[in-house]
Amino acid sequence: MGGYERNAKQLVSRAVAAVHATAVQSITDGAKSGETYEKYNPRRTHRASAEGEPPAADTGYLHSNIFMDIDNDGLGGSVESRAEYSAYLEFGTATMGARPFMQPALEENRSKIRQLAVSLMRTRGR
Repeated sequence: MGGYERNAKQLVSRAVAAVHATAVQSITDGAKSGETYEKYNPRRTHRASAEGEPPAADTGYLHSNIFMDIDNDGLGGSVESRAEYSAYLEFGTATMGARPFMQPALEENRSKIRQLAVSLMRTRGR
């Protein structure tokens, strides 16, 4: 495997890891401004996210079900949420506004990924 292919695989791996980390962090960190609820089993107080904010972590199920996959050849990859209700949060429903977390994670990393790709293309030109 040549240096260019090795660098391309490293770029894919770094890009996928960055988007994954940002998606998880958006759920687990930061103050949410939605309603506060009393929850039971176990008993706790939960502050929900408001429309437009990433979902607020409660049980940990959502952020523990965000996975990154690298293609077998290492030249492509994806980040996906496998929680059954992910699409409802990301896009909203007829009765609940969206709480996007996947697309914003990609957007937040887009310029970094682009810079990595430009750097890779420059190394190929040498």
